Amino acid sequence: MLQIAIIGYGGMGTYHVELTNASDRVRVKGIFDIDEARSQAAKERGLYVYRSYQEVLSDPEIAAVLIATPNDVHKKLAIRALEAGKHVVSEKPVTITTTEFQEILDAAAKADRTFMVHQNRRWDEDFLIIKRLKQEKLIGDVFHLESRVQGANGIPGDWRHKLAQGGGMVLDWGVHLLDQLLFMENSKIDSVYATLSYVLGEEVDDGFIALIRFDSGLTAHIEVGTTNFIKLPRWYVKGTDGNAVIEDWDLSGRLIVPTYQEGLEAPKPIQAGVGLTKTMAPPSEEATAEKTLPKPLQNKTSFYNNFADVVLDGQEAIVKNGEVMRVMRLIEAIFTSARENRVVTEIDS
Repeated sequence: MLQIAIIGYGGMGTYHVELTNASDRVRVKGIFDIDEARSQAAKERGLYVYRSYQEVLSDPEIAAVLIATPNDVHKKLAIRALEAGKHVVSEKPVTITTTEFQEILDAAAKADRTFMVHQNRRWDEDFLIIKRLKQEKLIGDVFHLESRVQGANGIPGDWRHKLAQGGGMVLDWGVHLLDQLLFMENSKIDSVYATLSYVLGEEVDDGFIALIRFDSGLTAHIEVGTTNFIKLPRWYVKGTDGNAVIEDWDLSGRLIVPTYQEGLEAPKPIQAGVGLTKTMAPPSEEATAEKTLPKPLQNKTSFYNNFADVVLDGQEAIVKNGEVMRVMRLIEAIFTSARENRVVTEIDS
């Protein structure tokens, strides 16, 4: 059983207590937070409250720390913990830049400690349905997918509005959607073109659209919005043998596949505005079939049980640091593309 301490007992910090309670091999002993109200909330929950970060690092019972602070201090806190002999879990995004992330990896290698990033959206059921659909070719070879999260509540929280602290939607939600995409698609990233939205007048982006092309031929439209009163589907996927849609996290959706029956009557032209169209006319009922979505793939274990397996038994990490670095390189390419208004290539080294 690994005992860990949570650094930053805000929304995600409290959530990690629930995650570890569901784990067979990890328990939270205590927390450290500079906010007195958050410390009091942890105390009322029965957690030990450390008076300083150094006290956490000096506790021999603590094997690992979970960093759930604003993004700009992840590197400093992680390196201090690694140098103190602790294993580390970091909330996403791991850092603001790839350079900072590499410094953490160098420190982890030098200290011979485990460092993992909590990319928890790899366990989302909607994503695991799409991953199965693509992996098992249930609509043939997937050649285009669209992945979106949209809301109408603006940028959440306080520090997420600040550029220096790593705020904005690319680093907040974009990191999740990009991680899911690259976890499904291993081929080389050919190019990305991105636009960022600043309609709310903040110094950080309130949304973005990224168009990504892979050497395999797959194209992806990744979008985050915080000013969407009418939302588009969470997933829309096109394959050589059909389409799939998932509307939202409630997993409502469907597959439409062609039947390939011979002798079917060609579509008849329909009235479209002030003209006729055969190209955009709906296929006959016999030409397609509707199917239910497949069940989600199942990850072998939870994040925290996997973390313990890595630390205690030397097993393989589900979230590998090389994968996280690839996501961070893509994020930097998105910022470059939006800033310079150009297509960015040579993302994968």
